Amino acid sequence: MKRGRLAFLTGTHIVNDLYQGAVPALLPFLMSQRHYSYTAVSGIALAASGLSSVIQPLFGLLVDRRPRGWLIPAGFLTAAAGITGAAMADSYPLTWLCAALAGIGIAAYHPPATHQARIAGGQSQRAMSLFSVGGTLGASLAPALVTLVVGSYGLGGGWLLAVPALVTAALWAAQARRQRGRATSTPTPARAAAASSHRDDWRAFGRLAATTVAWSIPYVTVTSMLALHIQRDLHGSTGLGAAALTLLTLAGAAGTLLGGWLGDRHGRLAPIRTGYLLAVPALAAVAFAPSAAVAVAGAVAFGLAMFLPFAPQVTLAQDYLPTRPGTASGLTLGLAMSVGGLAAPALGRLADAHGLRTALAVVLGVLVVALGCALCLRDRVLTEAEPGDGPEEGPAGPAAEPVTGGAVSG
Repeated sequence: MKRGRLAFLTGTHIVNDLYQGAVPALLPFLMSQRHYSYTAVSGIALAASGLSSVIQPLFGLLVDRRPRGWLIPAGFLTAAAGITGAAMADSYPLTWLCAALAGIGIAAYHPPATHQARIAGGQSQRAMSLFSVGGTLGASLAPALVTLVVGSYGLGGGWLLAVPALVTAALWAAQARRQRGRATSTPTPARAAAASSHRDDWRAFGRLAATTVAWSIPYVTVTSMLALHIQRDLHGSTGLGAAALTLLTLAGAAGTLLGGWLGDRHGRLAPIRTGYLLAVPALAAVAFAPSAAVAVAGAVAFGLAMFLPFAPQVTLAQDYLPTRPGTASGLTLGLAMSVGGLAAPALGRLADAHGLRTALAVVLGVLVVALGCALCLRDRVLTEAEPGDGPEEGPAGPAAEPVTGGAVSG
């Protein structure tokens, strides 16, 4: 494991996802200072998150064709430019375009950064979990940064939001200068594919993508409805609803780290299956809680369980498509994850018509589908070392199937 490289990439992940979290953090200020409607700010949120998720697989395809490490700094710098522009724009169309630009930058960053993090971490699931938690940390820091800057200087001071990206870009350039001249070379994905006898297993990847889609719908729904559920159905305070969301996020970060540790010790399928098995009763506790305290406890358990599979699913996707690691990352982290956001309006209408408990009960059924998909997954261990990636000798897990050149059987 290249610990220094992994730590630096995790730092860039913090910065990149800081701008992802800045979009929702900016919306209240846009409403109060520019008097945008709920519909208007929803359009801005969709421009950033929806566009980012949809186009991320396209960047994955680009990364698979040839090395494009420059997309990492270009991605978070573009995201910073978009957020800064959205804060300082003087019209709604320009604000919308800047939010879309931020979404493009966020999307451009993830496929090459995830692939490089996998190379730096080798077969370690813990390494991928550390990289993943960097994104969670960045998103969680965004509200504080936006409130500090915009609350102190107004939207006109939004240019200060670009400082983290500029500092990180300078560090990236300095590191690149230090590495220049060293006798190291990381192969392009295309060269690695040509030198490898492993074939892409699209059938297995499809099952994993279905699992991810069925993961995203319950997670997005719970995060959007949890506070309201505690306040309206369980008569909890506004502060308790906000605290429940914070605890869910922190539990998710802990679950990501724990999932990486379990994956290294017991194989990738252990945290994946355990996570979904625990998530079902945790969500049931939230949906049918008799009191606010039970709902908060269920939310903590839900956050922990839902993120146990996160890092192992990323590396498993890359091993299902060993010649297309960028595409694997883009589809699992981008397009599949966007389904949760696309389903949110329909579930919101269901909640308006029949109540929040009904909507949560429906997504509980979706989570049961995710559990069924997860139980059908099989591990894939690449027994031959990929050039430049280091030895591929990670733990196999309970249902591992070593690959010697063909696809894994279903």
